[in-house]
Amino acid sequence: MANKIVVIGSSNTDMVLKTERFPKPGETILGGDFFVFQGGKGANQAVAAARLGGDVSFICKVGNDAFGSEAIQHYAKEGIETEGILQDGQAPTGVAVITVNGQGENCIVVASGANALLSVKDIENADFILENADWLITQLETPLPVVEYLSAYAVGYKKKLILNPAPAAQLPTTVYEGLFLITPNESEAELLTGIEVTNEETAKEAAAIFKARGVQNVIITLGSKGAYVDCEGYEGIVASFQVKAIDTTAAGDVFNGALVVALAEGKGWHDAVVFACKAASVSVTKMGAQTSAPVRDEIETTEVLTR
Repeated sequence: MANKIVVIGSSNTDMVLKTERFPKPGETILGGDFFVFQGGKGANQAVAAARLGGDVSFICKVGNDAFGSEAIQHYAKEGIETEGILQDGQAPTGVAVITVNGQGENCIVVASGANALLSVKDIENADFILENADWLITQLETPLPVVEYLSAYAVGYKKKLILNPAPAAQLPTTVYEGLFLITPNESEAELLTGIEVTNEETAKEAAAIFKARGVQNVIITLGSKGAYVDCEGYEGIVASFQVKAIDTTAAGDVFNGALVVALAEGKGWHDAVVFACKAASVSVTKMGAQTSAPVRDEIETTEVLTR
């Protein structure tokens, strides 16, 4: 089975500060450890997929600056094909400022920088990368015209397009019609469908709305509860694995990266989602975004993971 994966998305430099609690508006508090990591939802998913054995190319736009050059070198070291990474001379590399509290929860503010300048023309110029892929995955840190283009491209060239709709934003109907799979979390599903997702029944209602709009398959991630799956041949909840969370940053990205690898390898829906849940569970036991993405051995040795 052909398993080439192309990730189209964002690349950021993440600046992470640990603190016991989040400050109130107008309040200054003393924090703890400070870290600088590579991040961005697209990059996180690309690294997660590559570490788990995926054959991954990454298309993104960074600045013509030190952060951008460091990012490209980093992705190459992770085994990602970087021909599709562009450096823009007008905008800086995207930056995310992340605060993590004592419970492992996070608050994130993103300055998109060069990510916002990724254009349809850039994607057209990367056709030599797309044409060799069977699986495409993108997110909503990607400019909407690019997402629309990818949806039409997937239909026209019979590619399997996965959309992780984060951060959530309203989408044209035509985007849904080109999706092989959509992977929102509870809050994203609510914003996109109007259904407050609190349990399996409401997740099923939200999934039905996505399918009525033309999406072929739906997975709604439910945090520590696992994921609701409404996909061809499988429907129901796949439970998560219980671990002590240190930092939940990029857990959803690791889930998506692991999921596309499992699907590209030919796993069925249930087994693919179990694999993705394991990967996400391991990731929250570590600090950082890409630094938390596990390698294959970590999720194939699951004795420490319980449901």
